[in-house]
Amino acid sequence: MRKFYLITLLTACLAVTKAPACTNFLLTKGATKDGSTMITYAADSHVLYGELYHWPAGTWAEGTMMDIYEWDTGKYMGQIPQASQTYNVIGNMNEFQLAIGETTYGGLEELASQSGAIMDYGSLIYTTLQRAKTAREAIVVMTDLVAKYGYASSGESFSICDPNEVWILEMIGKGEGEKGAVWVARLVPDGYVCAHANQARITTFPLKGKDVITSDNMDKIYNKEVTTVYAKDVISFAKAKGFYPKNAKDSEFSFSDTYNPLNFGAARSCEIRVWAFFNAVNGDMAQYWDYAKGKIVKDDKGYATNRMPLWIQPDRKVDVLEVMDFMRDHLEGTELDMSKDPGAGPYECPYRWRPMSFTVDGKEYVHERATATQQTGFSFVAQCRSWLPNAVGGILWFGVDDAASTVYFPMYTCATRVPESYAVGNGSMMEFTTDAAFWVFNQVTNFAYTRYNAIHPEIRAKQKDLEKQYADYVALIDKAAADMYAQNPALTVDYLTDFSCNTGDRLVEDWRNFYGYLFCRFMDGNIKTAVPGEKNPKVEQPQLPEWYLRNIIEVAGDKLQALE
Repeated sequence: MRKFYLITLLTACLAVTKAPACTNFLLTKGATKDGSTMITYAADSHVLYGELYHWPAGTWAEGTMMDIYEWDTGKYMGQIPQASQTYNVIGNMNEFQLAIGETTYGGLEELASQSGAIMDYGSLIYTTLQRAKTAREAIVVMTDLVAKYGYASSGESFSICDPNEVWILEMIGKGEGEKGAVWVARLVPDGYVCAHANQARITTFPLKGKDVITSDNMDKIYNKEVTTVYAKDVISFAKAKGFYPKNAKDSEFSFSDTYNPLNFGAARSCEIRVWAFFNAVNGDMAQYWDYAKGKIVKDDKGYATNRMPLWIQPDRKVDVLEVMDFMRDHLEGTELDMSKDPGAGPYECPYRWRPMSFTVDGKEYVHERATATQQTGFSFVAQCRSWLPNAVGGILWFGVDDAASTVYFPMYTCATRVPESYAVGNGSMMEFTTDAAFWVFNQVTNFAYTRYNAIHPEIRAKQKDLEKQYADYVALIDKAAADMYAQNPALTVDYLTDFSCNTGDRLVEDWRNFYGYLFCRFMDGNIKTAVPGEKNPKVEQPQLPEWYLRNIIEVAGDKLQALE
């Protein structure tokens, strides 16, 4: 009997040794107000330190080898030949406005490991960003790398965008005994949005036509008519391994249902995040609410019949500030609003500490896994703008810690350095320093968790003001930089580097001072407000909600009752 390596509330979705619990939203040019393409990414792991990576562009002599280290663990994996030319990379985006994100879905257990494989999903992303200029080229590089050097991860969904196109690529290794991976890549139609969150989402896909190619014809991927690309053996491999019946029709083959079958946890903790994003931009998503809650209807093949589409057309076009807010969802406005059940406590905190499942009287229950979560190392909104030179057009709006309380600052991806506050090596997961953005933001956020409905509104107000301010700055910087670029490209890069680094470092200094303000105001359970001209502040001590007080009495009984 087949064993499934599924992302569920009870298994790998909650793993803390890796970063599998991530969320990606994908937006095409026709879905955004300014015509930019965007992808988002939240790298959610209890052990991932939030920092901003940088690889400078370089030229390399023939015969140079590149060391590969597993992203999650730092384990040395092996060497591959270095490219003769590599590109400047800031985080998950390069100087040509190519951006790549991911979410891990795991998939079939027997395909989760591959002895001798070198390329894990993280090194695959960051190596590709150093070698590819467009989304289509990235697909070629990624699939070629795993074919040559093996795939050292379990099932993965990748978001890939450049200034003109947005693609979703889903991949899973072949397990022991056979090198490489099987995969499918699809172009998101212009005017549509897509998403994935730790559950494979590509189901059936076209197998033939002028817009479809297989891995045998990768040279044709640069033909703009091509919108679907897949490994030539993605179906035959499944049949040979017994994952898909040998006599079944190829046209009915579903990548997701075969390699990552749905269950309750996959819908409730993963697909529900996709639903929340889709619901924010399209008013017709109520029809999928039961599915998102985990009520899956399957046919005689075991395929889910009520799942959401791979992509949808939004009712309206959105801007980058709205996209940032999509990453901050806690299922507000639904029956599963995490701030409204008793687990939120008297201060309406929309977070639940792990584990996410629990058993009472022999029955199993779950807490919700929303888009915004406490264990985020870093997150971003990658914005690619085709009407500007690459040096000006690419912005990685970057933040550390919980997306709901971070501030995304603009990092132009032509930059030749990153802000010191966000730099690799400035602190670590077990090395606290108030010089590092990750720790400064965590101080504020973790303080807010203690009395969320009192403290978080102040964070939200400051967050909105700063991000709006940055968006206004960028409009002015873009114009100046575009004019400058026509005269002096090198000076433009220096200018944008200084702006990005100064903005990031000033933000951290501001947030450090903000923590001091919040601590003074909310210390010891009080809410203090300075009174002009007086030494002592005004002190408020809000009453706890009646439902919470009643719960105390129900458990404590008469021992707390005041005596007459």
